[in-house]
Amino acid sequence: MIKLSLLKPITALSLLLVSSYIVKAQSTEKPDDNRFTKVVLQQKLEEPMQFQILDGGKVLYAERKGKLKIYDPATNKMDVIADFAVSREYVSKKGERSEGEDGLQGVILDPDYAKNKWIYIYYSPKDVSVNRLSRFTWAGGKLNMTTEKKVLDVVVQREECCHVGGGMLFDKDKNLYLSTGDNTFSRSSDGFTPIDERPGEAPRDAQKSSGNTNDLRGKILRIHPEPNGTYTIPEGNLFPKGTANTRPEIYTMGNRNPWRLTIDSHTGWLYWGEVGPDGSNSSESRGPRSYDEFNVAKKSGNYGWPYFIGNNQAYRYYDFATKKSGELYDVQKPINNSPNNTGLKELPPTVSAMIWYPYAASEEFPVMGSGGRSAVGGPVFHKSDFANAKYLFPAYYEGKWLITDWVRGWILAVTFDENGMYKSMERFLPELTLRGPIDMKFGPDGSLYVLEYGNGYFKDNPEAELIKIEFNGGNRKPQVQVTANKTAGALPLKVKLSSAGTTDSDGDVLKYEWKISKGGVLKQTFKTANPEVQLAAAGAYKATLTVTDPHGAKNSKSVELVAGNATPVVKFNFTKGNSSFYFPASIINYAVSVTDKEDGSLADKRIPASQVSVAINYLSEGYDLTVVAQNQNQFDVSAQYAKAKALIKKSDCNACHAVDTKSLGPSFTEVALKYKGDKTAEGKLTKKVIDGGSGVWGDAMMPAHSSMPTSEVNSIIKYVLSFSEKKTTQKSLPVTGSYTTNVQPDQPNKGSFIFRAAYKDHGTKLAPAQFGEDIVVLRHPYVLVNNTDNASEISFNDNKSVATAKSKGAYLQLNKVDLTDIKKIEFVGAENVSAGKIEIRIDSPEGKLVGQSSSKESGGLNTIADIEALKGKYNVYFVFTEPSARLKAISMKNL
Repeated sequence: MIKLSLLKPITALSLLLVSSYIVKAQSTEKPDDNRFTKVVLQQKLEEPMQFQILDGGKVLYAERKGKLKIYDPATNKMDVIADFAVSREYVSKKGERSEGEDGLQGVILDPDYAKNKWIYIYYSPKDVSVNRLSRFTWAGGKLNMTTEKKVLDVVVQREECCHVGGGMLFDKDKNLYLSTGDNTFSRSSDGFTPIDERPGEAPRDAQKSSGNTNDLRGKILRIHPEPNGTYTIPEGNLFPKGTANTRPEIYTMGNRNPWRLTIDSHTGWLYWGEVGPDGSNSSESRGPRSYDEFNVAKKSGNYGWPYFIGNNQAYRYYDFATKKSGELYDVQKPINNSPNNTGLKELPPTVSAMIWYPYAASEEFPVMGSGGRSAVGGPVFHKSDFANAKYLFPAYYEGKWLITDWVRGWILAVTFDENGMYKSMERFLPELTLRGPIDMKFGPDGSLYVLEYGNGYFKDNPEAELIKIEFNGGNRKPQVQVTANKTAGALPLKVKLSSAGTTDSDGDVLKYEWKISKGGVLKQTFKTANPEVQLAAAGAYKATLTVTDPHGAKNSKSVELVAGNATPVVKFNFTKGNSSFYFPASIINYAVSVTDKEDGSLADKRIPASQVSVAINYLSEGYDLTVVAQNQNQFDVSAQYAKAKALIKKSDCNACHAVDTKSLGPSFTEVALKYKGDKTAEGKLTKKVIDGGSGVWGDAMMPAHSSMPTSEVNSIIKYVLSFSEKKTTQKSLPVTGSYTTNVQPDQPNKGSFIFRAAYKDHGTKLAPAQFGEDIVVLRHPYVLVNNTDNASEISFNDNKSVATAKSKGAYLQLNKVDLTDIKKIEFVGAENVSAGKIEIRIDSPEGKLVGQSSSKESGGLNTIADIEALKGKYNVYFVFTEPSARLKAISMKNL
């Protein structure tokens, strides 16, 4: 044995540090947050849904639009191994089309994948209204679609959105669990339970699915796949095989949208997140407010939807025809009398959620916060699940369940009691905020992998990423941050790259290296932390910063740059009206401006107004943001194809082709129908137009168009292929106009108006097109105190609905408020206490006084202030002059 005293002091110190790190990794004490490192594996994913981790760290993941991809950490590259033709839209009875949640939902490896090379895919085929579970054989490379064996079809309706589920996992007995959503439109039920029994409204009745013992929707299914592609039913499912009016595949029923399953390897218990409806408030006549849930199933059971929510809070029966309420549903004996029910009428007793949380702050689970919500289940950690894992989590997390939320972006660690039920929860890495986490699990290396969908619905979010979180009991990797003062611009493009925010938790001196590449070819290298780069040639570049500490630990991050095409500058300008708040029946005059360095501007008419998308939406309180995403995609259509129409008009296309009548060549509609469903058509036809040719539609020769940029030809081809399906689109609004802020009678007048203008430029042959937009949100003039931006010397009650001044000079703050046309401000008192005298100041708490209320003015709890006529935006401070005054809301008035 070598004595430490005989070693050099630095060596002895190193050994002592290593020993301390080992103790730290094995300690049951909570580790320091900076011992965890977020590593970005892939960026700019296209609607990622679910993933699986293979040996060697490869990650197989599904994207909703149909692509199955694999990420290889050895090459840091992603390859497409399959592209499924999937249904992604709903068609209403009126023929109206809307984007939905269907598509490629998930992928999972067979437990014996190393031997049989089987993988299971859950997807929405285009040709039939089902969501399908199929088995494929895949040994690497491209997926051979002819190996498909259809295992199970879940019959669905595709008239109205939403809720698909799609989570899959295997247990130790090689039983496959599959989650399915209720396939129910919920936005016509006022945030309560969707049980519309009127004729023709089955898509709006969850009793047909979640509450139906004879239907596979709104369930967690449990089957045992067999080698021949069929399946058998394991013991212990909810209904024994052969039970009349039931499906034996059902393990749990009464699910709305069960999201991401996990099994505790020590107990065999099943855990998942459950996405709830959109109601903010309870109603005596309808039932409880809405909750999202986290659930556990120790055995098969009924989890209550659509009759119960949260901790078995009951809804009332509601007749959508007469709009009359009935009795509360019975937890011990739920009855499904819906005409859309094909199963048993009397359902099993319901199981309460383990964790339930509303939009507001939860009294039972306050650490979960408040606001929008979308529960996502995650893994239960056990050290014994990993062999020689490099990044194994510390013993502190033994037996804890890690959960997340798609909207709130946190990860919580849930601790169970000795009976496996909820004991406590805490934030995991409080400084980490995820952007649309949609799947989360541990990898063989012990890291926690997270798939981030991004912030928006139904689109390729630039922030969508595949990441992993590594635990390090020893020397820690640097944490890398990269920014650029601009990411696109005209030539020559000068960019200041910044490493600001890059840190090292061990305090090491770091080495910086930036590499600028184009098409995978290295162009420039810099050894400084914040270099200035000049790009003289047009094209797309990647600037990658690698930071290394003295021990060799390194980390990297990239930013993409586009030289040769500046980003359009879009502004939605208000020429009359307030640009912060809307007032019922007020007229807003607006003028959209667009300026693009290469394309010109709206003002000089080089950019046609038809190519600019202008949309105005009303977003009601508690309304599903999915609807905004759906409508926004439609609004962009008219602008999207305006460019193609202009290109056709100035080219020779119209000499031989028309939209729907045959000319010398085929009509655009004929071309579109011929290539409908052909994924290769866009590329083939683009090449054909450029190269010219004949023989497909007769003897007439189509001349070559080799002088046309590929991007322009491709735009025309996309437009032509769009004629294969009937489209219902909403026209873009004029770039200059007036809009009256009328709220429909059936809409609660507590929402917001969304004003949006967008323009995508033409790009160049070498530099891709750039997208610019401007969004203005007009909110309701009645501002609750919990929606203010800042507070000083203010105390709030538990749900932040009442603010109380702790001292004279306490204030609430609203940032960048447009005071145009604001004539009065009313302060709403609370809890039988007056709002008191409040000063209105701009720019600072001691800034210019522009108005003040009088505690004697209205004689009640509320006080009113006249304010000075001002135009423009200010930071506004509402300063209390009376300690203990209480405030519920601040109401802006234009009269």
